[in-house]
Amino acid sequence: MDASTIVAYAFGLFLLYIVAYILYVPLKMIVRLIYNAIIGGLLLWLVNLVGGVFGLSVAINPVTALIVGFLGIPGVVLIIALKYVVAGRL
Repeated sequence: MDASTIVAYAFGLFLLYIVAYILYVPLKMIVRLIYNAIIGGLLLWLVNLVGGVFGLSVAINPVTALIVGFLGIPGVVLIIALKYVVAGRL
């Protein structure tokens, strides 16, 4: 094999690595977003389970699950506060 063939193979492998990296990073972010949404939904379910005793319920939908997934416990507090502000109870 001559040097130009080896350089061509190396360049092809480098391009393959770059393309795989470009496709992998958004996929990793999407998987993390789905994981956080599931955790957020479970946390909202737990709030509804415990809050049912006190008359507190929060709708579980993709938007609230993603907010809680992104923000965690402060997201739960935000959703509960927004519910009371919108309902005019505060």
